[in-house]
Amino acid sequence: MKADLFADQIPFLKPWLGEEEAEAAREVILSGWVSLGPKVAAFERALAELVGAGEGVATTAATTALHLGMIVAGVQPGDEILCPSFTCMATINAVLLAGGKPRFADIDRRTYNLEPAAAEARLTSQTRAIMLVDQIGLPAPYDEFADLCQRRGLILIEDSATALGGRYKNKSLGGLGAPASFSFHPRKMITTGEGGMLMLNDPEWAERARVLRSTGASVSDLVRHQAKGTILQEYHESGFNYRMTDIQAAVGLVQLKKLPEMLAQRRRQAGFYDAALSELDELDPPYVPEYAEHAYSSYCIRVRPSCPVDAHTIVLRMAERGISCRHGIQPLHTEPFFRETMANLHLEETEAAARETLFLPIFPGLTETQQLAVVHGLKESVAR
Repeated sequence: MKADLFADQIPFLKPWLGEEEAEAAREVILSGWVSLGPKVAAFERALAELVGAGEGVATTAATTALHLGMIVAGVQPGDEILCPSFTCMATINAVLLAGGKPRFADIDRRTYNLEPAAAEARLTSQTRAIMLVDQIGLPAPYDEFADLCQRRGLILIEDSATALGGRYKNKSLGGLGAPASFSFHPRKMITTGEGGMLMLNDPEWAERARVLRSTGASVSDLVRHQAKGTILQEYHESGFNYRMTDIQAAVGLVQLKKLPEMLAQRRRQAGFYDAALSELDELDPPYVPEYAEHAYSSYCIRVRPSCPVDAHTIVLRMAERGISCRHGIQPLHTEPFFRETMANLHLEETEAAARETLFLPIFPGLTETQQLAVVHGLKESVAR
């Protein structure tokens, strides 16, 4: 009998996986080739075609994809990378892996993405790149940052880990031009268990990224296997073990087929919440600018000043009702890792967003009955 880990609660999220993914993984396992191989290549081609990118390079995570993206784009050890503090530590881990120095700037109050004027004000002579984060599935204002980077001679990199399916001015994220990464963690739009992909338009950058992800070997294991051992690899630079497996990629190919329905469900669920929250004076629904199509990897609400309780209290009260929510993203510049080096940094909108926001359950398979229970729980939780 299969255990249901979510039987006694409305979960914050639940991956949409089934027999088709299990069968795809089974076929790869029985094939005898389970590491990086033809399924990975097929997954790379399928996602690149979907988002309009020239190349996809599958990796172990969005973090490792970002790391490779910075290397091939020209980031050097010691370079300063401007990015939001309102993001996951994984974003900054990629900067640190590349030898970069994170420099934080403030966010837009409504979108929670890096704010162009605030970012430009934080640039220094040491800044080499700007990393956008398409936070909670909402595209950042790409053109403004592309113009800023062109004016200042900077590299633009995009962390789209949470935003597969999001669109900026009718163009898919991942295909806008800058190196971009996606995540396939279970909390993201599609999942392969773990995994990520780097999206590139330069075939030479992509070829170098593929070499770097496979320990720096000039040819892959699959190519050597197909040549029956007659080809020898060479090493022209040190690399990493960032290889996705064919088992993961097989699951990813099935998930990609489901992505349109996943996006449709998330957007319907967001519309349901939007309508319900219009009746609550205490909470603000997500803001979506005209240029964007939201992927709704998360549904982020904000506690208004008129609300008699804070966001933390709402999360606790919802949990008491068997409904899992999450606190807003906590500012990285206040984390213990940065506490000494960032002691004097104050980012007003970032810190306010962390205090005032929380995430509601949203995922494919969430029922209207469950959403009604979430809304009812919210109405009770915001009462004094």
